[in-house]
Amino acid sequence: MKIITAEQYKQQQKEAQSETSARDAALDQTVLDIIQQVKSRGDQALFDYTEKFDGVKLDDFIVSAAEFTEAKESVEPAFLDALQQAKANITAFHQGQMEQSWFMNQQDGIMVGQKVTPLERVGIYIPGGKAAYPSTVLMNVIPAVLAGVEKIVITTPPQANGKINPYVLAAAQITGVDTIYKVGGAQAVAALAYGTETVEKVVKIVGPGNAFVARAKKWVYGDVAIDMIAGPSEICVVADETAPPRFVAADLLSQAEHDEQASAICITTSKQVADEVINEVEKQTAELERKTIIEKSLKQNGKIIITENQKETFSIVNELAPEHLQLMIANPMEQLGLVKNAGAIFMGNYSPEPLGDYFAGPNHTLPTSGTAAFASPLGVYDFLKKSSMIHYSRDALLKASTAIETLANVEGLTAHANAIKIRKDDPHA
Repeated sequence: MKIITAEQYKQQQKEAQSETSARDAALDQTVLDIIQQVKSRGDQALFDYTEKFDGVKLDDFIVSAAEFTEAKESVEPAFLDALQQAKANITAFHQGQMEQSWFMNQQDGIMVGQKVTPLERVGIYIPGGKAAYPSTVLMNVIPAVLAGVEKIVITTPPQANGKINPYVLAAAQITGVDTIYKVGGAQAVAALAYGTETVEKVVKIVGPGNAFVARAKKWVYGDVAIDMIAGPSEICVVADETAPPRFVAADLLSQAEHDEQASAICITTSKQVADEVINEVEKQTAELERKTIIEKSLKQNGKIIITENQKETFSIVNELAPEHLQLMIANPMEQLGLVKNAGAIFMGNYSPEPLGDYFAGPNHTLPTSGTAAFASPLGVYDFLKKSSMIHYSRDALLKASTAIETLANVEGLTAHANAIKIRKDDPHA
């Protein structure tokens, strides 16, 4: 982990953008081939890719009722209790996002409004690989359930034994999901997008995944909806002299342990804070289980940026648009207005990022790679669609007819104008 200046950071960002574009281009041919194979070969392609990429030969990729039962019996009661507490908090938070249809009577004979309808069928991708993510099951399923989605399915890579992690299955059970496919990677995204003999096509795919999953979501978008194209996990901690260096280091490491591509950044105006955080990072890393992953992550993407003043600090924050932003500064509420771009904002020394990952309630499926500049966390609104509604009486239409015909004729769409005129001239009305 290096200490750099704001100017050095900006130069590094330019270089990183070029590297990302080159990496994505290299992935695309593989991903597009996988998508085409799934579209043409269906289930057999899924079996073949599962054996190739996961090292597992399956006879059936649907989780059975017996596997669900086995999973529930194998996990600790303390885990189930913690899961229920988290579920309650996540549910309470997302209930605040509920939307309703609305109608507005503008004047006699005119009614306009918006009809809110839940999506019919949604596929949720839950990552596997280096770790299991039962918390991601809660975060993705609960808002879909609250929205009223008719059918929710999960797809996730199998373990080496051909089964799904029992903690993931337990989380699915308490949210009410009973259809889980043992399929991961780009092939899972393709199956959800286009359907196979076993997997029914969905209308939207949500959930985080690795680079192959992210690129596959990009390429199927338009045929189905997606939540976002998620990149590696990232955290930005803004720290001043009031932030305990031990806390700052621990929070940076909590993201660095995700994978080698994760990004952990601290921004401070104090060289002393930077030095103390570096010392703590080195000390704590030596004691952590995922030390190898953390060290690679920090070497590639870990940095402490020293800025001249508050203005420069928040300029970098907003340019970075981090997935997770921690304001470990005196009076963070007073500085909140300076934050324009961030997926989730954690304020104070006792609001660490893992609090949001697991328990507080706000969603942990967040925009990454700078997309927080225009995107939002996953929410109930992601599982709803809106239809505009219009009703005019004959008298109301006649009052508006001249204006409508004028606008239509200016655009040269005379058939539009005629659809108004024919009603205005109808002797039977």
